[in-house]
Amino acid sequence: MTKFKLNGESRTFDGDGEMPLLWYLRDEAGLTGTKFSCGVGQCGACTVHIGGEAVRSCLTFMGDLEGENVTTIEGLSEKGDHPLQKAWDEHNVPQCGYCQSGQIMQAAALLRENPNPSDDEIIEGMNGNLCRCGTYQRIRKAIKSVAGGASK
Repeated sequence: MTKFKLNGESRTFDGDGEMPLLWYLRDEAGLTGTKFSCGVGQCGACTVHIGGEAVRSCLTFMGDLEGENVTTIEGLSEKGDHPLQKAWDEHNVPQCGYCQSGQIMQAAALLRENPNPSDDEIIEGMNGNLCRCGTYQRIRKAIKSVAGGASK
């Protein structure tokens, strides 16, 4: 049995320890904000936080979550008003929107680690989070607006 926290709530899991966290989130916990896309950790659509670090939930196994704290897009802000979520709206970042929860979760981890990143640091920190629609410039602007810095 695996005991962990999901968006601040204690959970137990007594199933296959090799089940990907992504499947648990979507199929068992009913948290569909985290998206399935490539399934091999290359696109970032399934990004969540474990212990504050951005991880790919498609590559994270339930058996590895003992004592961990998992945060999904639904848990980033109770009312959906995290500064990054507001910035995404203000800068019209989403086009199709499919990758955006993973993008926001990656950006939140980046800003936690580096509160005022340069453009190059944003590009490096967001590397591996793919956007099919190519909204990378708007993503960078939204992150900069939350960081409080104009483009460097």
